[in-house]
Amino acid sequence: MSTDDEIDFRKLLEKSYFEISRLKSDLKKYSSKNAEPIAITGVACRFPGNVTDTESYWQLLVDGVDAVSEIPDNRWPADELFDTDKSADGKIYTKYGAFLDNIENFDPLVFGISPREAEGLDPQQRLLLETAWESLESSCAPIDSYKNSKTGVFVGMSTDDYLRLSVKSPDAAIFNSHVALGTTRSIAAGRISHTFGFHGPAIQVDTSCSSSMVALHLGIQSLRQGETNTALVGAVNLMLTPDATIGLCRLNALSPSGRCQTFDSDADGYVRGEGCAMVVLKRMSDAVDAGDNILAVIVDSAINHDGQSNGLTAPNGPMQEALISETLSKSRVDSSDIQYVETHGTGTPLGDPIEVQALSNVLGRNRTKDNPLLLGAVKTNIGHLESAAGMASLIKTLLCLQNQAIPPNLHFNKPNPYIAWDQSFLKVPTKTTPWPRDKNRRRLAGVSSFGFSGTNAHVILEEAPQTAALTSEVER
Repeated sequence: MSTDDEIDFRKLLEKSYFEISRLKSDLKKYSSKNAEPIAITGVACRFPGNVTDTESYWQLLVDGVDAVSEIPDNRWPADELFDTDKSADGKIYTKYGAFLDNIENFDPLVFGISPREAEGLDPQQRLLLETAWESLESSCAPIDSYKNSKTGVFVGMSTDDYLRLSVKSPDAAIFNSHVALGTTRSIAAGRISHTFGFHGPAIQVDTSCSSSMVALHLGIQSLRQGETNTALVGAVNLMLTPDATIGLCRLNALSPSGRCQTFDSDADGYVRGEGCAMVVLKRMSDAVDAGDNILAVIVDSAINHDGQSNGLTAPNGPMQEALISETLSKSRVDSSDIQYVETHGTGTPLGDPIEVQALSNVLGRNRTKDNPLLLGAVKTNIGHLESAAGMASLIKTLLCLQNQAIPPNLHFNKPNPYIAWDQSFLKVPTKTTPWPRDKNRRRLAGVSSFGFSGTNAHVILEEAPQTAALTSEVER
């Protein structure tokens, strides 16, 4: 047995000191890696109002266009189903929605798909393929360069209308193998990875209205954990049958007036909308090294669930507060530094006051008249895109940062009396409002997305760094 005289305590202490120092260094690197900002390097979108890219999307927003219209005849016979009696079974009490044009157009050969197989594809899968291609093109890297790479795909998708149409068809032969695969939601993400030869995870997410922002959160995590080097995050929503609209009318969730009147005293529900969008994400350090065109920066994100609330689909204000607070903490951002929030903002009498109160309680602190919190809701322009709603909100916020302006919020005439507007410095822009760069202050925005599944998501977005400041942004 050794004695004290035989043990060199000095060497043991030195060894312990260096080992602790090494562990601290590793921990610091790990912490930094798991908090690294995420760069958005590519975007593609299709939204109501003939929006086919970010330029036409921004024009629609600044022009204050309301893209809601009557339900087109090629979707379902709205007149036959319409009934002013809200309790009428199997009927709808609204004739309005926000729809995409020409969803039947698709060039399958571009994607190595035969025309016969294309007929069996849910148009949602076709749109996802097209926006995946366009988002990669917009990121300015050759599409072939992603083949066999650790590129992941994360897709928000909630509806199965094309499957319903196929099942209801009187011709049983129409439901062939192509339809079986083409209407399976999990295949939507896998088909993108198969088409482009990606080797990262391919995941389809359904948390109802928060699907796309939860998909975004998962994509961010995958990048930080090293599972992927590039992440394609997108979402889609199409309305091909009246079934979901009938169900939502039974819930009294939709607006009879056909307007998302977010924050207004006349708010009477939301308007369903269609859309598809995709963004390309990279770790900030990788985007800088590659010389990518960085469009905006995701500082951090968080998700949670309402738990027990006043009802299964009812929003939970305290959990919204907890979510936003968690995102701020992870981002190391002070509440008063957030200048704009793109809200979930459905325009429902219950949801709007709860959401604004939660924002006021967390982000309204330490504000002054010169530093109001600006609120917006793109649903007033293009309706509620449900599983794709978060993507519409994210891209709108990115464009606000890029164009240094916040577009008008529509249908805000009389402030909702159940919202304590005087409690905090809150403001809803009704005309295009300048949001210029400030060399002394980072421009930061929050994006909220809440699902009636109870799953909530919040993201903090920052303007793209100027070229001269890229290095310091990565190291921050």
